Amino acid sequence: MSAKFDYFIVLAAMRTGSNLLEANLNAIDGITCHGEAFNPHFIGRLKSEDLLGVSLAERDTDPTQLINAIQSAPGCLNGFRYFQDHDPRVLEPALNDPKCAKIILTRNPLDSYLSLKIARATKQWQLKNIKRRLDAQVEFDPEEFAGYLDNLQRHQEFLLNHLQKSGQTAFYIGYDDLNQLNVLNGLAGWLGVEGRLDQLDDTLKPQNPAAPLSKVTNPDDMEQSLVGVDWFNLHRTPNFEPRRGPAAALYVAATKTPLMYLPIRSGVEPVIRDWLAKLDESGPEELITDRSRKQTRAWMQSQTGHRKFTVLRHPLARAHTAFCSRILNKGPGSYQVIRHTLRNRFKLPIPGQVRDNNYSIDQHYEAFAAFLTFLRHNLDGQTPIRVDGAWCSQSLVIEGMSGFAMPDLILREEELGTALPALGRSMGHSNPPEPAVRAEDTPYTLAQIYDEQLEALAAEAYHRDYLQFGFGQWRP
Repeated sequence: MSAKFDYFIVLAAMRTGSNLLEANLNAIDGITCHGEAFNPHFIGRLKSEDLLGVSLAERDTDPTQLINAIQSAPGCLNGFRYFQDHDPRVLEPALNDPKCAKIILTRNPLDSYLSLKIARATKQWQLKNIKRRLDAQVEFDPEEFAGYLDNLQRHQEFLLNHLQKSGQTAFYIGYDDLNQLNVLNGLAGWLGVEGRLDQLDDTLKPQNPAAPLSKVTNPDDMEQSLVGVDWFNLHRTPNFEPRRGPAAALYVAATKTPLMYLPIRSGVEPVIRDWLAKLDESGPEELITDRSRKQTRAWMQSQTGHRKFTVLRHPLARAHTAFCSRILNKGPGSYQVIRHTLRNRFKLPIPGQVRDNNYSIDQHYEAFAAFLTFLRHNLDGQTPIRVDGAWCSQSLVIEGMSGFAMPDLILREEELGTALPALGRSMGHSNPPEPAVRAEDTPYTLAQIYDEQLEALAAEAYHRDYLQFGFGQWRP
């Protein structure tokens, strides 16, 4: 039980992620959420006739019976989800009770409105298997949306004012926070329970991971209707990737020159490490790396005038390297468990063991195209496989770096031939070395299979990187 609260209420609207929030709450030791306990059409779950010994008829006659049952349920902190159209006799008593924890879940109103229309059109309200995902475009109705927005805002203002007048506060959580482990564990701490999540529940998948304009049949009308007030980020790219930490242990500093490289995996790490070693005429094994955050911070404090840089790579080339090195080839650093899952569950068409005579260039094209399709779902949070640093979005890597060690120089792979020597000269080297040429991927290079279809698949998977960094067509 919680020492702070007797029970909790999740105040949400339809299509705000309340099912996902409930799944994660129920995964926390010491918390149980009993669904839509006061939905006028059922009790807790669809087709349920009773909850905690209270029947549907008893609840409808006197809802306090069920509130008392939830409060007194043994063993943990119990609660329920409440939508605006649920039993109105429940809301004010819960808001007035300081021993009732209020969790207010919100989402961009345009996103929840479009998601609701799509769910009604497809009859699909939850998604657990992306292979069963139903897609649809809907018509944006300006008057309908205006009414939806007005109703939502009035309800939110009512909740806020009621809590203010009664001297209470709620735990506010947004839809985009639902994939943040530390936020959900912060909610557990706020509720006063000891349990914490080790990982997020991945049973439910985002159903419509696309920009709002792509979800409607009349995007121009929608944009015109909302012109002048971009409260809804119409052109933003939704991001379901987990945020990344700084990964300080991967940073590489030269032995003498105050220069530190912040790598993006599946990039040009071997080239930069070799160049940094040659810059100070040292061996690659002498480079300063595998340090803790404390040690890295100490290096930065001691190296006056230091520079930190990272290197972007075209998303298609980076994905190809990740595919060849981590999935296709069974060498050091490959991900054998993920490889097995991709072959058996996602039907990635690669042989159990790649040999000279059992894997053609046509097979490689087909397998890499399938991997790019997997990446689109993976980065959109629709698969149970982790978003690995070998193929995550570069923009997320840089955001993670920047919270700890902001790179003051972002280079691109294609400009290293001139940019690295120029960087060396700026650090006091009169004759800095030229960078080596990056080793080609095996068993086939990207240049051997490249076409516009692969580029399009990469742009779908890495839409955030293409947008943030202006990537165009890949060129060998």
